[in-house]
Amino acid sequence: MLPPTVLAQPAGSEVPTFGTGMLLQGTLALALVVALLFLGAWLLRRLNGGRGFGGSGPLRLVGGLMIGPRERIVLVEVDETWIVVGIVPGQIRALHTLPKGDPHAGGEGERHFAQWLKRISERKNEDG
Repeated sequence: MLPPTVLAQPAGSEVPTFGTGMLLQGTLALALVVALLFLGAWLLRRLNGGRGFGGSGPLRLVGGLMIGPRERIVLVEVDETWIVVGIVPGQIRALHTLPKGDPHAGGEGERHFAQWLKRISERKNEDG
């Protein structure tokens, strides 16, 4: 057993308690950290041109088309080439490669793709 003088505290010291001041301080510190994270993500997106994280490079998604619940066709631009890619569960396959063009202008690349698609569909109709 300890003597009572060891257990007694000096008259001027108080035991720190967890009060509203400490709760407010912790909440403000957490809010500051979260705000800094959002600010950093926003700055990174602005500096990266809105492409998100790791969006720099020669690869760009031009467009896509859902052809079923889990199947789609996408048009990917790699440097000066477009690659038509078919995506199904468990498989990704390059369907066609054509020169780069403007998808909204109906340029040479789009005409070439339209002709290719027409030939493929005609062949499929002849076989079936």
